[in-house]
Amino acid sequence: MGTFVDERWLSVEEIAAHLGIKRDTIYKWIERKEMPAHKVGTLWKFRRSEVDAWVLSGKASDQPKPR
Repeated sequence: MGTFVDERWLSVEEIAAHLGIKRDTIYKWIERKEMPAHKVGTLWKFRRSEVDAWVLSGKASDQPKPR
């Protein structure tokens, strides 16, 4: 993978395809689970490396957070 500077911004459709989930889930995760996303005008954009790190951290899990 290239450096962060070289990394291309991905759309909602592209990040949903990358993760193998529906677009609606992406919007829910942005709102409810603080998925790393950046608003550019009216569009949401994503860095694959940020999203991958977020998923690997377990924050996309449906499991409740331990106290």
